[in-house]
Amino acid sequence: MEIRERWGNRSSFILASIGAAIGLGNVWRFPYICYANGGGAFLIPYFIALITAGIPLMILEYAMGRRAQAGAPSAFSFLVSKGTEWIGWLSLFVVMLIFLFYPTIMAWSLNYAVHSVTLQWGTDTSYFFSNLFLQQTAGPGILGGIRWPILFALAIVWLAIYLILFKGVKVVGKVVLWTVTIPWAILIIMVVRGLTLPGAIEGLKFYLTPNFKALANPQVWLAAYGQIFFSLSLAMGTLIVYSSYLKKESDITNNAYITSLANCGTSFFAGFAVFSSLGYLAQAMGVGVPDIACSGFGLAFETYPLIIQMLPFWAQFFGVLFFILLLTLGIDSAFSQVEPFVAGFTDKWHFSKNKTLVIVCIFGFLIGSIFTTRGGIHWLDITDYFTCTYGLTLVGFLECVAIGYIYKSRKLREYTNEVSEFKIGKWWDVMIMIVTPLILAWSFIASLYQLIRYGYGGYPKWAIFTGLGILVLIIILSIILGKIGRKEE
Repeated sequence: MEIRERWGNRSSFILASIGAAIGLGNVWRFPYICYANGGGAFLIPYFIALITAGIPLMILEYAMGRRAQAGAPSAFSFLVSKGTEWIGWLSLFVVMLIFLFYPTIMAWSLNYAVHSVTLQWGTDTSYFFSNLFLQQTAGPGILGGIRWPILFALAIVWLAIYLILFKGVKVVGKVVLWTVTIPWAILIIMVVRGLTLPGAIEGLKFYLTPNFKALANPQVWLAAYGQIFFSLSLAMGTLIVYSSYLKKESDITNNAYITSLANCGTSFFAGFAVFSSLGYLAQAMGVGVPDIACSGFGLAFETYPLIIQMLPFWAQFFGVLFFILLLTLGIDSAFSQVEPFVAGFTDKWHFSKNKTLVIVCIFGFLIGSIFTTRGGIHWLDITDYFTCTYGLTLVGFLECVAIGYIYKSRKLREYTNEVSEFKIGKWWDVMIMIVTPLILAWSFIASLYQLIRYGYGGYPKWAIFTGLGILVLIIILSIILGKIGRKEE
């Protein structure tokens, strides 16, 4: 049996975990979610969600991986029971869906970094993104042809993922030293530049002005828990497999606090860069900040390029810098999604890690090429919605039930306290057994109700059923793999 890989040092593990948590959503999602849900007041439910759900679940996953010394499926089988192994497989199939589309967004960023040199998008950035760059079709039923510049960039992204992972976690530890620190350095530059722009203060007012009335809205609290849960790379198997590479004397609780606080701090800080720039754009266009504030693809590939286009000087430099920021934020998350999937198979059946990695990377590139078609953005949006809204929520809920009620949260808490400087009390059991699973169950049911009643994104019913069908399929595959594992043992 192969000797398990180990991180070179504690800082490598922490940086890798931070890199997995900090992703594109920190820049293009959190600032808008904060603005749309009470501004500065949103920080209250946000940090309550961090304490009651984010950190407890991170401690749970760190403890599982370190205790079992294995990826998610084997960790559930070893710690809880062989009958719960399928939960680990489900987390890996969910993260598989994410790493199928996530590199495509990085491929867009790579293309846009090149376009930044000449500011090729011009003044009508929305038209350039949808009609010239993506050449977007009318709906998911029309794939159209492949956009070759995006496919070529996707190949480069997958090659980078392979080159980072094939030498093991010690190389990952060296890579994250740069791919975590570079985004922070760029963010500082972007914040300083944003704060010096005319209208910046008005933008920040919209971002931070507290609307305490919003706290009475249950949807605001749901948004806070959703943002915390999805931004920390929970329920993906990533943190379980990363902590399985820890040395026996490594701390758990301190690492969880450092990782989660670094992620949340980065999200909050990124808001200063985004909304100071939006304030400048609003003033230049003579409109209010709410008229141009948006999240997701619109912010990154339409609104921000327009801001860059209007900068009084060094527009090309800041354009390249912004899309390098997106690339470096994305690459950590991308390879952290692939690593647990590979580890799940190598831990269980002792396959060659390098051969398995090659197969996964080729598989990811080939299937992911669907998202490089002219209709790919529709399927990217659908896959993202169903995976994050339902897949990750379901895995998180099952984790809490398995550890809280079958394994017993008290046992994992006692183990965690044995190896950690900072001790956790019985409050952690309450979070894992009651608060977090209730919040996740509420989120899942509320989202499903909204889907049934209103649909999603104006997509046809057959596309919605396809998304649900994929979720059902990966649940079935997870159960099958769990049973195969039990029979072989």
